[in-house]
Amino acid sequence: MFQIGKTLISEEIIEKDFVCNLNACKGACCVEGESGAPLTDQELPILEKVYKTVKPYLRKEGIKAIEEQGTYVKGWDGEWETPLVNHEECAYVVFAKDGMAKCALEEAYNDGLTDWKKPVSCHLYPVRTREYSAFTAVNYHKWAICDDACTLGAELKVPIYKFVKEALVRKFGADWYQELEEVAAQHLK
Repeated sequence: MFQIGKTLISEEIIEKDFVCNLNACKGACCVEGESGAPLTDQELPILEKVYKTVKPYLRKEGIKAIEEQGTYVKGWDGEWETPLVNHEECAYVVFAKDGMAKCALEEAYNDGLTDWKKPVSCHLYPVRTREYSAFTAVNYHKWAICDDACTLGAELKVPIYKFVKEALVRKFGADWYQELEEVAAQHLK
């Protein structure tokens, strides 16, 4: 672990390689698992605000789940998360003709209809953050469904922190990221 400001970062973030391989996994991280995407307190009103704009992008199952459960729910661990469709995929998931899972929130953003891309936890993946009273932990979340992403990352020689640069800057700021790059350069010597 190393520290930047009030964050403690796992060395795996700079040592491990990762590039999403959607052709292989078809967006399984949006479908698999037992919980929705983690949400921050600041994201809750944003989801409420963008829901009407995003609704036309959603599948009827997603709309039903959101209208029954709400735009966000409290998970079994007491944390906020996106609702699920029948305890399976995220309610904000849409499927392309080839079966690939996509995010309706991100689709609306890409079409210029909102200025919010998607939950920062989704944007950061495979990086997971956890807030503690004195610091934020920044860790790599290894999941078998992402093995192809690890393989592709290794082939392309792209470390996790570079793959999720935009999301890390979004979460922690450009100065923090620049310091992370400096730490990575020293660590990898």
